[in-house]
Amino acid sequence: MKTIQGPGLFLAQFAGEQAPFDDWRAITRWAAGCGYAGVQVPSGEARFLDLARAAASRDYCDEIAGQAAEAGVAITELSAHIQGQLVAVHPAYDLAFDGFAPAALRGNPRARQEWAVDQVKLTIEASRNFGLDRMAAFSGALAWPYLYPWPQRPAGLVEAAFDELAARWRPILDHAEAHGVDICYEIHPGEDLHDGASFEMFLDRVDAHPRAKMLYDPSHYILQCLDYLAHLDIYAERIGMFHVKDAEFNPTGRQGVYGGFQSWVDRAGRFRSPGDGQVDFGAIFSKLAAMDFDGWAVVEWECCLKHPEDGAREGAQFVRDHIIRVTDRAFDDFADGGADAQANRTMLGLDR
Repeated sequence: MKTIQGPGLFLAQFAGEQAPFDDWRAITRWAAGCGYAGVQVPSGEARFLDLARAAASRDYCDEIAGQAAEAGVAITELSAHIQGQLVAVHPAYDLAFDGFAPAALRGNPRARQEWAVDQVKLTIEASRNFGLDRMAAFSGALAWPYLYPWPQRPAGLVEAAFDELAARWRPILDHAEAHGVDICYEIHPGEDLHDGASFEMFLDRVDAHPRAKMLYDPSHYILQCLDYLAHLDIYAERIGMFHVKDAEFNPTGRQGVYGGFQSWVDRAGRFRSPGDGQVDFGAIFSKLAAMDFDGWAVVEWECCLKHPEDGAREGAQFVRDHIIRVTDRAFDDFADGGADAQANRTMLGLDR
């Protein structure tokens, strides 16, 4: 068994215009001061990282990692969530997702997609230069508008969407294979890969590609009423990353899974800071330890009530309290009387 690494903090929700969140050295010092041992870095955040330079120069990556080490944290992984989202965008979302792309590409879905693919490949190359063997991403979505359709979906619609999604990602996965980096897709509503069944549909179409892994975030399963503990048993070999994010689902006579178009604070299902929701993290950390998960426990702050800085500080201690330092011996070793093959046969009565 392996002891999970942590705590780590995903920086995407903290990057901003105000100090200490606007500068790499400052935000890493802040994260260390909150009690974190590592930070997960959004690869498109120019305040923290020059992605093209990181993909081209190991020396530059050593410099960035060295600055983090001076602050007291390691780089856990790079994230290309935003860029991965733009690999596959249904036209209904073109306007909404244009804001994620450089201004010069807005209104040009094909150019935006090409840019996104290049960004994900650069993140793969930068991960290699940082000495990291996995990265995070969203899958994007072509079929999502048809999740719960009326009128009925025409036959073959979803299959065609997943065929195209796989065709777009297969060359990227092959690029990841060439560089020794896993792509861990966050299984997330809004993405075509939003549960185990949809991940399997994708995996079938990329021939069970060895670099296609999962980012496990139980908060997204709570809100779908999916068994997030059984999910760990089913997909143990495919889970490469872990976000520690809590959630609660409290359905009423007025709303359930879909939330009635309410704001987050008024939804039946809503995200909470670690420990404030309904996720059984004790069971999750136990399962991850038993299945030899060798990655980081990374806090992703998304809470409809708590201030992010409070959530970050409390999250670090929450993870420390849940990481299981795995044992190197059995608890009943003291009672081992010793035996050999002959003694075993004698105990079984086989030599009578």
